[in-house]
Amino acid sequence: MRQILMGVGILAGLTACSPAVETAPPHVWNTLNGEAPLVIAHRGASGERPEHTLEAYTLAIEQGADVIEPDLVMTSDGVLVVRHDHYLSTTTDVANHPAFADRRRAQGGQTDWWVEDFTLAELRTLRARQPWPQRDPGFNDQFLIPTFEEVLDLAATHGVRTEPEVKVPGHFVSLGLDPLPELVRILRERGLDGADATTAIQCFEPDFLARLNGEVDTPLLMLVFPMQELDPEADPLQPTVSLADLSAFADGVGPSKALVITADGEDTGFIARAHELGLAVHPWTFRDDVPVAEGVTIEDELQRIFALGVDGVFTDFPATAVRVRDAVDGG
Repeated sequence: MRQILMGVGILAGLTACSPAVETAPPHVWNTLNGEAPLVIAHRGASGERPEHTLEAYTLAIEQGADVIEPDLVMTSDGVLVVRHDHYLSTTTDVANHPAFADRRRAQGGQTDWWVEDFTLAELRTLRARQPWPQRDPGFNDQFLIPTFEEVLDLAATHGVRTEPEVKVPGHFVSLGLDPLPELVRILRERGLDGADATTAIQCFEPDFLARLNGEVDTPLLMLVFPMQELDPEADPLQPTVSLADLSAFADGVGPSKALVITADGEDTGFIARAHELGLAVHPWTFRDDVPVAEGVTIEDELQRIFALGVDGVFTDFPATAVRVRDAVDGG
């Protein structure tokens, strides 16, 4: 300790004798809280590892992500596990397991293997795969499907936030597998049921978030997309749930980026309207390997969206978003 203090004294003396160095003023962010926007690892570093695996989340944390995003679905024995879809063919090797051949069935116009037909123990025999054809398949068939609690353990170990999305809860409720009680149990047992929790729960179904809002004080994020995708006659900038309606039960909104910024990079005013209602804005999804527009790079898009004041961005490539944000912030 004495050596450290001596070193501090020497540095102080040198500083006193040295000419003052001008430093640039800190960047002023237009976010709701005035802080730098969060980089949210969408399904982990899913551009480089099979999505929703502990390995994808770990890589995202190593790349500097502030938040990791697990999507939650429920097994037949009532365990919340992490998959983007409740069908398994595109993100696992289930088709290579003869023991599960008879589990393949039709549902909702699609024939597949479904999470709700498997116990956790059965899912543990599967391995994750990269579903995007343009992305590296070299890590296929290596990683397990994690539980939600395992992802929370990982996040706690590394001191990062989580932003889980509950997928198609209405479907699971119809099967007698309501995810809400199990989600609430986990949040309460881990002290994540307060307004200051290091997590925020997101969903596309407003009824589910409204129910959850009556159980916990955990921040809630309503996911929305252009109503035009459901109704071709709708205004292209009309969200599936209005900001006024969702502000009654949610603390933030996760819009498709098409609602926030036009293909030409023009501000739609969505962020300002949300901020006026006290809502944080986390648009999705920013991807290095999906073209933005002719002559527009992912860096251009991120710089523009940061300038508009988003409070966080969902990205499959967190390293890129961290680099762009840090460059804006003078880091």
